[in-house]
Amino acid sequence: MRRQPRRPPPRRPSIAERERRRRRALALIVLGAAILVAGALALRGESEAVAVAVRFARAWAHGDYGAMYAQIDPATRRALSASAFASEYEQAMRTATATSARLAGSPREASGGVVLVPVRVRTRLFGTLALSWQIPVRAASAGELIRWSPSLTFPGVPAGAKLSRHTELPPRAPILARDGTALAEGSPPPGSSEGARYSPLGAVAEAVAGDVGPLPAARRTQLEAEGVPPNAIVGTSGLELAYDARLRGRPGGVLSAGGRILARAAAQPGQALQTTISAAVQRAAVTALGGRLGGVLALDPQSGEVLAAAGLGIDDTQPPGSTFKIVTLTAALESGIATPQSTYPYQTKTVLEGVTLENAGGESCGGTLTLAFAVSCNSVFIPLGVRLGAKRLVEVAEAFGMNHPPGLPGAVTSTIPHASEFSGEVELGSSAIGQGRVLASPLQMATIAATIADNGRRPQPTFTAARARGGLRGPAVMSERVAHEVRTLMKAVVEYGIGGAAAIPGVEVAGKTGTAELSSNPCGGAPEGGGLKQGAGGEGGAAEAGGESCAAKEKRNTDAWFAAFAPAAHPKIAVGVLVVKDGYGGETAAPIAKQVIEADLSPEG
Repeated sequence: MRRQPRRPPPRRPSIAERERRRRRALALIVLGAAILVAGALALRGESEAVAVAVRFARAWAHGDYGAMYAQIDPATRRALSASAFASEYEQAMRTATATSARLAGSPREASGGVVLVPVRVRTRLFGTLALSWQIPVRAASAGELIRWSPSLTFPGVPAGAKLSRHTELPPRAPILARDGTALAEGSPPPGSSEGARYSPLGAVAEAVAGDVGPLPAARRTQLEAEGVPPNAIVGTSGLELAYDARLRGRPGGVLSAGGRILARAAAQPGQALQTTISAAVQRAAVTALGGRLGGVLALDPQSGEVLAAAGLGIDDTQPPGSTFKIVTLTAALESGIATPQSTYPYQTKTVLEGVTLENAGGESCGGTLTLAFAVSCNSVFIPLGVRLGAKRLVEVAEAFGMNHPPGLPGAVTSTIPHASEFSGEVELGSSAIGQGRVLASPLQMATIAATIADNGRRPQPTFTAARARGGLRGPAVMSERVAHEVRTLMKAVVEYGIGGAAAIPGVEVAGKTGTAELSSNPCGGAPEGGGLKQGAGGEGGAAEAGGESCAAKEKRNTDAWFAAFAPAAHPKIAVGVLVVKDGYGGETAAPIAKQVIEADLSPEG
């Protein structure tokens, strides 16, 4: 077979030749792109000026003020910063109460280098506005640019004019108790500094209805975007704040630019808020709390209807002290590591990781779990919490609603650290008695009591009867058997334990005291429900210290708590009471709970 001659390898182009070829190819690409753009513009009948105006309008519709700023003339950019430029547009959108915008039609050139771009703007107050945006474009060395002026901050604004809005709120709707009694009614005049509206119940109603006043600085921008006039009176606390949008209604007025009216809106009156508040129970809660710092929350255990809210009832949290032992007890009974008849040695203290944790006043307590709960024995419940473990304790606390928003407007979330966040046995044992980093509101403790009252099913708190009638209830936290056992132990607290101040003749009351220590005990001991120090102080202690009794010092160092429900067999009301820095749960908080329960069980309640 004849061998074919070998072909020489192809010559490799020089660097200069390769560069010339690359430039020719790039020129062809650029030329092709230009032809395509020109063809597209020609096909749509658009000039470069139209394309520039459309890009400007599209960037505005997407809130891309940076892209818009890059298209305006250099003189404006020198006089107006990018942030000031963006602020102009943001303010215009708030003035119009705009929520979104889009291009809506074919743009066209008008005389004088102006491009008309049809847009639609959706607003809160004025519906959807169909506007023609007059965007002036001029030729420059860098290409076509936008000839900017302040009238371009919103479509439809004539040259030399500025967008403005004049609105007024309709009369504010009333807040009513469940029997129709006004908790707040009337409308303070614009600019008024009045803190509350009128109620025949006076301060009793104000404690739950809250205050009204001028636009708060923190909400001014949002309220302005909703069309609320700058001199309006709005809700600032309580139900007035939580249901402000409903009560104030929708403003009415006009959106204008110069002498041109762009849109009108009719005011829509607010809706009256028919609450579940009982005038009798609310009066009792406010009166019993008096001028002390604290909170009271009462609710119907089955429906979750809030019957009364006073002070810090829903909007603050504090260490719950021994009222949290309801959670620890529930977890222990559900887990099977204890029964009401389980017995424990009598001790004055317990030791964890070398740290001594004392009982109240150094007293010796123990015996059955029922008795230990009735007298709030720390030396029983601290080790019980450690034996449960962080995972199980936190799971049950969360089932009761902790670490989850309560679902009640204006209410704060009660918290417990996640299981992985506990630093050791001391913190776990402390948390089991409501100390450490455990924080709860009176609403949370009332909900915990209501869960026991409703056979283990957690209610969903509500201020509105319509929602309550919907039967919204949380999940089952425990079995009915365990709920019945916890109920029995809570009755013992009032019958022969340290919660006797909540006893009502002829009525079975189930409750739990709590005394949360806020800092190191000034006398060295530990009040009921808290404290990690050694010493002889405690609830009722009388040792002198610097001329002031230990009892007096401890009273200022502790929060008093009580959680309860009644009648125990057929509960109608659950209560959570907190009194800040004012003593012990059995002495200070329990009598308040008693007065609130009595008001609900009275004919007026």
